[in-house]
Amino acid sequence: MKKLLILVLLSVLSINLQAQDKQKDKGEKPEKETVEFIVDSTSVLTLDKTIETLYNVISGEKDEERNWKQFKFLFSSDAKLIASGKDKEGHLKVVYMSPGDYIKSSGKWLVENGFIEKEIHRNVDVFGNIAQVFSTYECFKSKTDPAPFMRGINSIQLLNDGERWWIVNVFWSQETDKHPIPARYLN
Repeated sequence: MKKLLILVLLSVLSINLQAQDKQKDKGEKPEKETVEFIVDSTSVLTLDKTIETLYNVISGEKDEERNWKQFKFLFSSDAKLIASGKDKEGHLKVVYMSPGDYIKSSGKWLVENGFIEKEIHRNVDVFGNIAQVFSTYECFKSKTDPAPFMRGINSIQLLNDGERWWIVNVFWSQETDKHPIPARYLN
């Protein structure tokens, strides 16, 4: 029985290798390998590490996959990501998203275009097991860009359950000509 199983496995491996060779002969690209991401459970043990991980996990160069497992791990079960800004008609709007909704609406764009979000200043208020963080950010398409294409402030609310930090909400607004970032939220 073992010999039969080994023969079957070798046959499957041989067929797979032959298929890859045929793709190379025809000039075809082999199927893109998917990256298996892991979750770093230490990323939520401190407030600083949680915020750092939030920025790191959504940032990446063009065509660089994001670790969406790690992203989801940062958030409480009912967490919201809330974008604010003006629509095409100039009316102020907010859009409420779960972490999964954010991935669906923005994930592909982040990978196709490149998106590096860097924190440049932080104000933190903590009371008991809750924290409010005003985190000023700059956004780039690549780490090599000389200047950001966008800036703004993330208002991040977090909860510490005694074991880790959970992001409860991320509510953000981009800087505009009419609403520049105040000096107290810059370095």
